[in-house]
Amino acid sequence: MTKAIVNLTEPIVIQEIEEVLSKYPDRPYQQAFAIPDLRQKLIVYVMTRSRVAYAVVESETQFNSRAFCPSIEERLQIEALIHQGIQQIFQEDAEWAMRHLPQAVSSTLAPSNWFG
Repeated sequence: MTKAIVNLTEPIVIQEIEEVLSKYPDRPYQQAFAIPDLRQKLIVYVMTRSRVAYAVVESETQFNSRAFCPSIEERLQIEALIHQGIQQIFQEDAEWAMRHLPQAVSSTLAPSNWFG
């Protein structure tokens, strides 16, 4: 059977990013980091600055990455890095992100369905 190396930290970072972003305003932060390029930049930002854990397993399909539970300190560090990454990436790419966000539609400008 072939052995595989599994990154244990990445699923936790992705989960924490989801939780942290849910506390930010939808526009511009949640919408900006819904763009795959910016989301990937944020994941890379956090992963390169945190301790990453790996496991060697017999089969990747049989491995449950949820079995890995980082300490509270590690989770808090990841959360802090996410906040820092959001601010830094958004500052660096704000102009680009704003061009790629869907335009907000004012409810006063939306077409009426009153006419059927």
